[in-house]
Amino acid sequence: MSQTAQSTTLFFKDAALPALYSAVTFTCIGQLGQFYQCLSTADQKWDSIRRIPYSAPGRWVLELDLSGLTFEGAKQALQLDSLLTQLFPLTPFLRRFSISPSFVMSRRAISSLAQREGAINLRTLEGFSYFPQLSTLPDEDPVVQLFRSCTKIETLDIIGQGLDSTDLELILEASASQDEDSQLHIDSFVPLNLPSLRTLTLLSMHRSPLMLALLHSPLPSLQKLTLTPYADIPYPMSLASKFITTHGQKLRSLLLSTPKSWPTRLHPSPVDLLQSCPNLQHLSLENPLPELVLSERHPLQILSIPGPVSDFWPVLDKLLRYSPRLHVLRTSKVRKLKKGLSSRAQEAGVQGEIKEWRRRLIRRGIRVLDVDWNEFY
Repeated sequence: MSQTAQSTTLFFKDAALPALYSAVTFTCIGQLGQFYQCLSTADQKWDSIRRIPYSAPGRWVLELDLSGLTFEGAKQALQLDSLLTQLFPLTPFLRRFSISPSFVMSRRAISSLAQREGAINLRTLEGFSYFPQLSTLPDEDPVVQLFRSCTKIETLDIIGQGLDSTDLELILEASASQDEDSQLHIDSFVPLNLPSLRTLTLLSMHRSPLMLALLHSPLPSLQKLTLTPYADIPYPMSLASKFITTHGQKLRSLLLSTPKSWPTRLHPSPVDLLQSCPNLQHLSLENPLPELVLSERHPLQILSIPGPVSDFWPVLDKLLRYSPRLHVLRTSKVRKLKKGLSSRAQEAGVQGEIKEWRRRLIRRGIRVLDVDWNEFY
């Protein structure tokens, strides 16, 4: 090979490798293990004479996607946890980390992510499963400490453990005997510094040390909040409704959602959602649909409901009087029927109800869309 060809090859390699490693995705532990070995070997061979603070290719990794990664049993889960614990310190410029919600990171892996050099570079954390000790104080929680280090986080997606009927009975009994002040324990808590957090998802979580920490921290940039409602559980045993009230002033989008599980227990939503969020443009409701209260004009533009329910029509009709900018009603759990089906099928059940709602709403300039944002005709 000529010297020119060699130079061209080296130039292409230098240009292509950073792009190749910038966003990596793995679907099995074996691939992730090989990737770690590659980064670990490069770190050991790093030459300080070149005066580059971090080794390649570790410093090139900006996005790490493990959302589709599969593992079987406790042995592989432990293997994955160990790999992540060793991998995080080798990726100082990691900006986006996605993980499968079926995997729960240990305290050591979370600490590795929080204490590594460059922790401040993390911008997005998605699919993070969180199983906290509810009695733990915020400053003793490793996830709270993670976000003390990741102060530039912009998007946060966390899934809790949910709440079964037995837990609910115990919580309601405890709430009658426990004083509010004894529940909070935040007198000495120093608020988190998260000035860039714009999108926050807290699913299947009625209360946690992290939720308590976020509740008592300013979130000046928060615009989109996705939350599982727990309006039937009184404050302070549940922080969900209080969270909306506290951080609702600047919200542009509020999505209430209960993840599918078995058995699924749907909790009610607050009726004063629109009053708590005076600048809201998109509201997505969960069953059971609340009887929303509104007595003055509101800038709401998009309303999402699971499907048309006859009992909700009077609530919607009243809501329209104070929402002159509302132009879209979306059914978040109903899909438009495919073309070619008979007119009888299109008039039956939910599809027939949607057609009637569309007939009423089209006169007011409101479009009715399905779960995929396709318009019903």
